[in-house]
Amino acid sequence: MSKRITIDPITRIEGHLRIDCEVGADNKVSSAWASGTMWRGVEQILLGRDPRDAWAITQRFCGVCTTVHAIASVRSVENALDLPVPKNAQFIRNLMIAAHAVHDEIVHFYHLSALDWVDVTSALKADPVKASQLGESLSNWTGNGKNELTAVQVKLKTLVESGQLGIFANGYWGHPAMKLPPEVNLLAVAHYLQALDVQRQANKIVAILGSKTPHIQNVAVGGVSNPIALDSQSVLSVERLMAIKEHIEAVKTFVNEVYLVDVAAVAAFYPEWTKIGKGVTTYLAAPDFPQDEKGTQFLTNGGFIAEGKLESFQPITRFGDPLFRDGVAESVKHSWYQGGKGALHPYKGETNADYTDFKENEKYSWVKSPMFQGKPAQVGPLARVLMAVATKDEAILKHLTRLLTLIDTVGKVKVPLEGLHSTLGRHAARAVMCQRNVEILEQQWGVLLANVAKGDVHTFEKPVFPKGEVQGFGFHEAPRGLLSHWVVITDGRITNYQAVVPTTWNAAPRNENDEPGPYEASLVGTPLADPDKPLEVLRTIHSFDPCLACAVHLTDVTKRDIVTVRAL
Repeated sequence: MSKRITIDPITRIEGHLRIDCEVGADNKVSSAWASGTMWRGVEQILLGRDPRDAWAITQRFCGVCTTVHAIASVRSVENALDLPVPKNAQFIRNLMIAAHAVHDEIVHFYHLSALDWVDVTSALKADPVKASQLGESLSNWTGNGKNELTAVQVKLKTLVESGQLGIFANGYWGHPAMKLPPEVNLLAVAHYLQALDVQRQANKIVAILGSKTPHIQNVAVGGVSNPIALDSQSVLSVERLMAIKEHIEAVKTFVNEVYLVDVAAVAAFYPEWTKIGKGVTTYLAAPDFPQDEKGTQFLTNGGFIAEGKLESFQPITRFGDPLFRDGVAESVKHSWYQGGKGALHPYKGETNADYTDFKENEKYSWVKSPMFQGKPAQVGPLARVLMAVATKDEAILKHLTRLLTLIDTVGKVKVPLEGLHSTLGRHAARAVMCQRNVEILEQQWGVLLANVAKGDVHTFEKPVFPKGEVQGFGFHEAPRGLLSHWVVITDGRITNYQAVVPTTWNAAPRNENDEPGPYEASLVGTPLADPDKPLEVLRTIHSFDPCLACAVHLTDVTKRDIVTVRAL
């Protein structure tokens, strides 16, 4: 006899995501529905506005994915104007997006996903000395000492005895699907706490360059507003650049010695999860970290892979690339918007709400259904890693090889390339890309310094808006996957604006052809040890790093005051 389970909300950050699953008599998921439960109305807010203001508004989509929207937005307007961006501005933007990505990737694994695999209360049974010996056998991380681990265990014991687990309050502790030994759980809890400090180091880089974070203040259509003078204290100086270098070193050590090792440990103890959570295997990624003014040279590759076949790879090589421009459309057949026109290209996209309540065979989500060349596509770090495999990008493949070797060392488990199409494959790919992003941080820091040393301090090119209509799109390979903003400008004002974000791709409801989106497809066949405690569903959905705020929002058409803040 089948059973329906509903998890709402399902995320540990930026909620608004509901997952419904039909579970068969064999305790396996037979069908799933992903529902975004709030409306994103920012596109409507932008109509009639100056395109130069769009980046500041769109980064308010979310309190987490802020920098990424600012970047995609200015790129969309620059594309519409065919406006070159000075190299220094590209390098400064690259530093910010790489640092933002490293911050996001660390937070995702440790603070949003690790507790799906780590039994926190089991760590109380661990021997700190044995845990320390295990940790020190795998890496040189100084935070694995027995004194550090003993202190963590004491802190955890105090929390448990108080009856208030605080940050560890919500979890399926003791769940039969939890398999890590107590010593590994203790190491993981220690690294969870240490990661809180490390992610802050990455965020400081964004704040130094962007004036603040979240919601950076320094980008502009045409470049950045950072004036450069190496001997001045009031602008981007040598002192500030050296501070950035210190933060890079701090995160580099943690990512190399802790993050990658912890992902390998999880994979070694849960090898079956390299065969669960496959779902949609059509992948889409954008090239990023531009090295020239026009966006034709990048540090990472983008493209399209159909049905998991690497030989089907088609490259996306530049800003404004026609393959991507012509391939994207969004369906609202199963979304709470006025439709009936089929899937629409973003330049023609409409965002007119039409709520009908949850109807699984009709409309059941505020998230639209993006399609590429008429098919659903998965985006995210796994897509980027597979693009690297298809293009033989050694800068990424060396990290993938190291991770797979670590998994074999820890658990004597060999993970084939096919095993990446899975729940754990997404975690592995994110760890690999985090390592690559740290390298890019270092490299772009050096390139910026070298370019300024040549006497080039140019950071901004003034935009000029023509009469009549122009349109453009900007893409960015954000931590959660391919993000694109699409703008139509008429006489210097926005007449249409659409954002097709990573979680829209992955959390999409069924599309125009009733094909399930990546979340929905990935859950089918998932075995549940206890349907009343669907931990396995959380594992797979969290592996995508869902961030529903970018995909959905809420508006009050009566324009009532929601909150009043008084400055003291």
